[in-house]
Amino acid sequence: MAAGFFISKAVGITAIVLGVGAVATIIALSVVYDQEKNRNAQSAATTTTATTTTTTVAPNNTWNQWRLPKALVPVSYEVTLQPFLTPNNNGMYIFTGNSSVVFFCNESTDLILIHSNKLNYTMQGSFHTSLHPVDTSTVPSITNTWLETTTQYLVVQLSSQLQQGQHYRLFSIFTGELADDLAGFYRSEYVDGDTKKVVATTQMQAADARKAFPCFDEPAMKATFAVTLIHPSNLTALSNMPPNSTRQQEIDGEMWNVTEFQVTPKMSTYLLAFIVSEFESVQSQSENVLIRIWGRPTAINNDQGSYALQVTGPILKFFESYYNTSYPLPKSDQVGLPDFNAGAMENWGLVTYRENSLLFDENYSSIGNKERVVTVIGHELAHQWFGNLVTLRWWNDLWLNEGFASYVEYLGADQAEPSWNIKDLMVLNEMYTVMATDALTSSHPLSFREDEINTPAQISEVFDSIAYSKGASVLRMLSSFLSEEVFRKGLQSYLHTFAYENTVYTDLWAHLQQAAVDVALPTNVTDIMNRWTLQMGFPVVTVNTLTGDISQTHFLLNATEEKRPSDFNYTWIVPVTWITNVNRTENTYWLTRATENNELFKISSPNWLLLNLNVNGYFRVNYNQENWDLLLNQLNTERQAIPVINRAQIIEDAFNLARAKYVNVTLALNTTRFLSAETEYMPWQAAVNNLQYFQLMFDRSEVFGVMSKYIRKQVTPLFYHYGNLTDNWTNLTGGLMEQYIQITAVSTACSYGVPECQSLATDYFLKWKSNTSVNPIPSNLRSAIYCSIVATGGEEAWDFIWNKFKEATVVSEADKLRTALSCSPHPWILNRYLQYTLDPNEIRRQDATSTINSIASNVVGQPLVWDFIRGNWRTLFTQYGGGSFSFSRLISAVTQRFATEFELQELERFKADNEDIGFGSGTRALEQALERTRTNIEWVKENQGTVLAWFDAETRTS
Repeated sequence: MAAGFFISKAVGITAIVLGVGAVATIIALSVVYDQEKNRNAQSAATTTTATTTTTTVAPNNTWNQWRLPKALVPVSYEVTLQPFLTPNNNGMYIFTGNSSVVFFCNESTDLILIHSNKLNYTMQGSFHTSLHPVDTSTVPSITNTWLETTTQYLVVQLSSQLQQGQHYRLFSIFTGELADDLAGFYRSEYVDGDTKKVVATTQMQAADARKAFPCFDEPAMKATFAVTLIHPSNLTALSNMPPNSTRQQEIDGEMWNVTEFQVTPKMSTYLLAFIVSEFESVQSQSENVLIRIWGRPTAINNDQGSYALQVTGPILKFFESYYNTSYPLPKSDQVGLPDFNAGAMENWGLVTYRENSLLFDENYSSIGNKERVVTVIGHELAHQWFGNLVTLRWWNDLWLNEGFASYVEYLGADQAEPSWNIKDLMVLNEMYTVMATDALTSSHPLSFREDEINTPAQISEVFDSIAYSKGASVLRMLSSFLSEEVFRKGLQSYLHTFAYENTVYTDLWAHLQQAAVDVALPTNVTDIMNRWTLQMGFPVVTVNTLTGDISQTHFLLNATEEKRPSDFNYTWIVPVTWITNVNRTENTYWLTRATENNELFKISSPNWLLLNLNVNGYFRVNYNQENWDLLLNQLNTERQAIPVINRAQIIEDAFNLARAKYVNVTLALNTTRFLSAETEYMPWQAAVNNLQYFQLMFDRSEVFGVMSKYIRKQVTPLFYHYGNLTDNWTNLTGGLMEQYIQITAVSTACSYGVPECQSLATDYFLKWKSNTSVNPIPSNLRSAIYCSIVATGGEEAWDFIWNKFKEATVVSEADKLRTALSCSPHPWILNRYLQYTLDPNEIRRQDATSTINSIASNVVGQPLVWDFIRGNWRTLFTQYGGGSFSFSRLISAVTQRFATEFELQELERFKADNEDIGFGSGTRALEQALERTRTNIEWVKENQGTVLAWFDAETRTS
């Protein structure tokens, strides 16, 4: 499953200049918190929710355990569902269904537990279900059934034991709500002209197949599925497999289509999918695989599915070769949904996406949208083998599933777009992003113990950046030191051995070790990788070129925080690659202890040493001051002598070393001096990303004035350089990196107040207003220009962009407009916008939390969002559910500026006030926010004066 949010590179770095009244307004609004919180608490106390009856039982009973017993194993399901796409007399959308599951009895038992959540059952006699023979002529009678709502089981007690080695069949008839909660079998809506259209669709991962039908809902409980959908004859039904037949049948006086699908291969419940809709498709054939891209008819007819269709075939062929395994199914359907919680979901043969992750419109979508489409398709198609064909046994090893797909998505995208050099972007997009979290003591290892992950909320919490981005980074490092060829060989052996089965992560290490028999390693693959997967964090490798000493320590932003113990004492087995300015041949040195010495690292001036070539290793690098000075001198005189990706690394490492007090903050700032001459994307983006932390810490202080002046000085040459190359921003062409640096030039220049850039935005706005049917802004620049328009244009501009958002028919365009609306400097406008996020008629439910996060990134909006979240936490938690993947992002976004003792106290109070409600999948993010805040407080106290003096000195003569 791909991560849920796509944040524009331009909007993500936008700074907002406050009006003089903003601070006073923020202070006045803060008193609203207690009143609003009390109101919501009172209204919640008077609301009751109907629940299915459950028995009162002792906590040690089997049905009070979150994990299924191993006595029964499913073999095959037959599932028939009939969704009703118009509301019933009570105004509710529902579906009806029946299912039977044939299961095998591993151990004699008189108890059947099967997952069920929010389903109402048609009683069969006195019981919720019925039991039937398969192998034998008799079965035990049922003595009692009930729904155990806490652990989400249908419990069936029997008069005698099921016999070991026998098969049985359990049959159920049920009704469920086709809700708009984005989970299980749910309802998505869109407007076509003036008509509301309803789609019945699914999202089963991680634990929501049980909302669609009773099932053994754990990934190791693989079975086959025969799905039948009953649907209106004018709609199309899709499932994992092609249809076997479609017939018409009269039901309650109406004619319905009954579509029976081919039986699936053996697979996990979380990969099952079915959709009933008016969607249309474009299609092609890749050898014997039918490829179809589905979406709203308007989108498909406007050619928005063509790019996805163009890249899917090459990516599928690449993975067939990469895995040395044919695609296991006869078709690959990919569907863009108007409402979808994640970024995409790898359902086997029926992949579902947010529209912005699948559909692409040449007239509206940016190069960033294009990258998003091809990488997400790469991610989901990678899962069709790694995850679907071979599946991890339990969610504690999710990191291997999602981390692997997050790594090879770049390989698949590179196959589809070979001119982009997209593989290098992994360093910025994945590694450096996740290192910020992994440098906290509240981080966690990649792999959990199986008994640590039990509840649905705990499972959802595992879907975090550590699993996706650290997993990808560590596997990239592994592939690098083994070689891509050896990595692939071991991977192919693993897939062939465990096809249609379940594994644990050590199974992959064993097969990679077999493939690596001729690779020189300091120890075996398992020993090396255990250091990276079973302990949290990563090392900083420090080398002294005067002595040749090299050492490693656990890199933490705040080393005084208490951290969890490690069996490896936080030492790693580190593959250190290196070059010098006189020896450009890449060499590798294995650092296996805390401190070592390597004579080859003794280098005298004017020669320099550079570690972690191409940033293949998941660690930071520190040097003695003399080597730092030589590297900085190289950047300032002839930067091309250092590879582009390592120019970004020098900036990234220096800034983070300064935050962790390994080096002085002035050294980090000195790494940005060469940027006035730099024209490459990766160094610039690394600088912008790291200066954003300075913005967050100082945009409410005097530092931000001189900081903005310095950034304007550095970015203005870049703005002019690409303005000239693009004929004043009218011809934004070139490769991926070239287009991205053009976007960075405009977004940075506009957000930090370069007059020529703001004039560019104003001119575009005036042209657009004069002819509202023609948008003159190049699609690549829209995120940045829209934000500048809203930031400087007042209420008129906000209303104009809001109306364009409501009119938008291309989701990538709507996303840009929706995000830009958070750029307003006016508190009353932002407060009104916040209220819109609670109304799905204004902001789609799937977009609510990302909109709130965008408002929180605005210095004016952040305190408003903080009050809003505190006052509405119960509503938000109830509406979006504790298992929502977005809660961790929400908490992180609203607290990212916290750097005072008062804000720390408020955050601690928020935690205490809401212990009764809980924080669901945001629980760990809250602990990380507390740690970040304590770290920020100390860092700002120690560095604010130094930072102010440095920026002042750099800008005094300019």
